[in-house]
Amino acid sequence: MEHEISYSPSFSLLTVTLDQDESIRAESGAMVSHDTTIDMETNATGGFLKSLARSLGGESFFQNTFHARAPGEVQLASVLPGDIVHRELDDEALYVQSTSYIAGDPALDIDTEFGGAKSFLGGEGLFLLKAAGSGPLFMSSYGAIQAVDVSDRDDFVVDTGHIVAFEESLNFTVRRVGGLKSTLVSGEGIVCRFSGDGTVWLQSRSQGALLAWLIPKIPQRSN
Repeated sequence: MEHEISYSPSFSLLTVTLDQDESIRAESGAMVSHDTTIDMETNATGGFLKSLARSLGGESFFQNTFHARAPGEVQLASVLPGDIVHRELDDEALYVQSTSYIAGDPALDIDTEFGGAKSFLGGEGLFLLKAAGSGPLFMSSYGAIQAVDVSDRDDFVVDTGHIVAFEESLNFTVRRVGGLKSTLVSGEGIVCRFSGDGTVWLQSRSQGALLAWLIPKIPQRSN
C-alpha cells in the first residue's frame, strides 16, 4: 500500500494506491473517488455493540472497506478543510479525538475507551477513539497539523479543542485555565496538560471556536 497526501495543509486529499488483494478501511463519507478495480463494502465493523460504542465516540456507525481486485487508487478527504497526516503503527496504540480518524489498515482495531471525567471535561465526550495494532493510520484535522514531542519539554499544555491525537505513553490531566474568571472570560476554558515521553498532534483551528463564532450570526426564526 502506498499513499500520497496532496494540497496540504488547507484542503488535503489522500490518495491510496492498493495492490491486488490489498484493502483500506475508511470512515463513512470520506470517499472522494476510486478506480473500477476497487470494490467497496459497507458494514458495522466489529459487530453491533462495538460499532455503537464507536459512534458514541463521534465516528460513524458504519465503515467502508475498499478492496482491490486489481491495482487501483482510492481518494479520501475529511469534511472540514484541513490537513491529513499518516502514522505507521507498530504494535502500539494511539488515542484520536472524535472526527479526526479518517482511514486505516483493516487490521487495526478502532475502538472506544471510556475516558472518565477527564475526557468529559476535556470536551471530547465520555469516549476517546483508540487505534491499536500494526499498520498505516490516517488522521485529519480542521486546519494544519503540528506534531509536538512532549519528551523534549517538562510539561505541555494544549487547548482541548486543538487536540488531534496523542500517544498512549503520555499522561494527561484536564484543568481550567487559571481561576474562575480566566475560565469564563479568557476564551480558553479547559486545557489538557501532557507529560511523559510521546507525541501529541495539534490542529491549528478549533471546530468549537468556529461554532462559537458562527452560531450568533445565524438569523433566528421568530414565531
